[in-house]
Amino acid sequence: MANQPPLKTEAVPDLSNYTIHSRMEIIYILRALQHKNELVTAYFNQGQDFLLTSIIDVDPENGMVIFDYGANELLNKRILESDKIILVTTQDKVKVQFTTGRMHRIEYLGRPAFSAPLPGDLLKLQRREYYRLTTPVINPIKCSIPQSGKARLDVAIADISLGGIAITHYQEYLRLEIGDSFDACRIQLPSIGTVTTNLEIRNEQEITMKNGTQNHRAGCMFVDLHPSQQAMIQRYIIKLDRERRSILAE
Repeated sequence: MANQPPLKTEAVPDLSNYTIHSRMEIIYILRALQHKNELVTAYFNQGQDFLLTSIIDVDPENGMVIFDYGANELLNKRILESDKIILVTTQDKVKVQFTTGRMHRIEYLGRPAFSAPLPGDLLKLQRREYYRLTTPVINPIKCSIPQSGKARLDVAIADISLGGIAITHYQEYLRLEIGDSFDACRIQLPSIGTVTTNLEIRNEQEITMKNGTQNHRAGCMFVDLHPSQQAMIQRYIIKLDRERRSILAE
């Protein structure tokens, strides 16, 4: 097929570093793709054929992903006969790829659609490009950072993702440099619990607040974050996102 986009596996040293196994995170990514109506290329027949589709629903309870039906009936028939389908798309300009088994034709909201099993893993390059959620400005969540020979210092968290947090702080209380690391930092997530993690400073810059005062903002990466702690952060992100959507819908 002359116009077929090439199916390629990115040349990276170790794909396992970019493979997501967390079911909760996979569901979150797929739902983000659904909400943004991202175009998905489905490759089948050992990569010889492809069709364009999109995710129209994610059903974790039944372990299914629902895709839009293709425009070409011949390709629709061929994909239904395939045992392995590779799906490739992008999320915020980052490549996302996953594999599913046989698809089935179903009726969804009165029109034909494909259903496929929820993938057990998902490849997402540049994992630092996690979805970041801005935290509340009023009553912000805090990160408690230990200091050598001093009491812990609580700093406000500006945004949070599965990859890390951004904090705001005043230089006179906390001086940070890129590469600094802090062990056993504590993040209190309302209605969720306390996450304990190591942090590494990845960037730091001076910012001007709305009232004109000077402050500093630092991007921090989670180091060796335990899956149970990651799940807590994911629950908080989902909870906060739902609350904001509910407010907007009123």
